[in-house]
Amino acid sequence: MGNNSTTKLDIATFGSGCFWCTETIFDGLKGVHSVVSGYSGGNIPNPSYEAVCSGKTGHAEVCQITYDPQIISYDELLEIFWKTHNPTTLNQQGNDIGTQYRSVIYYHNEEQKKKAEHYKDELNKTGAWNNPVVTEITVFSKFYKAEEYHQHYFARNPYQGYCSFIIAPKVEKFRKVFKNKLKSQ
Repeated sequence: MGNNSTTKLDIATFGSGCFWCTETIFDGLKGVHSVVSGYSGGNIPNPSYEAVCSGKTGHAEVCQITYDPQIISYDELLEIFWKTHNPTTLNQQGNDIGTQYRSVIYYHNEEQKKKAEHYKDELNKTGAWNNPVVTEITVFSKFYKAEEYHQHYFARNPYQGYCSFIIAPKVEKFRKVFKNKLKSQ
């Protein structure tokens, strides 16, 4: 392992529905140093989970992913983002409905913006989905860390109903498809 002081880490911020699912998927990837669940894109500072769930704050549930681009690229993170949720449903992922569950990419620089827009355009041109991709691509402004009980929620609560019936099958499918990108267990 090299000297960590010379490793430049980057940040990606994605919203793809419930942050419990998103965190679990990205946290298992080689090159990902941390995944923090939180809120972005709203209009009030330091929102609570209850306020975000009301749909009145404008925030989306997101994960802020700190990663080493020498090990995993932003392009690879985008590929996983697009393939692990339905980017064609406006303000909804499965049974989770509301603006807080919207598909969104908050870009941190122009390169991230260009890559996200290019990928979205290609998905729409190729007809990869039956319906148009509605993922919002917007500049990152602020991130508010979610309450501590939301962090690593699936890992701490694997038998909770939502986790075992919704997240577990999604994660299992993801691990089969992307097994070459996973951290060793």
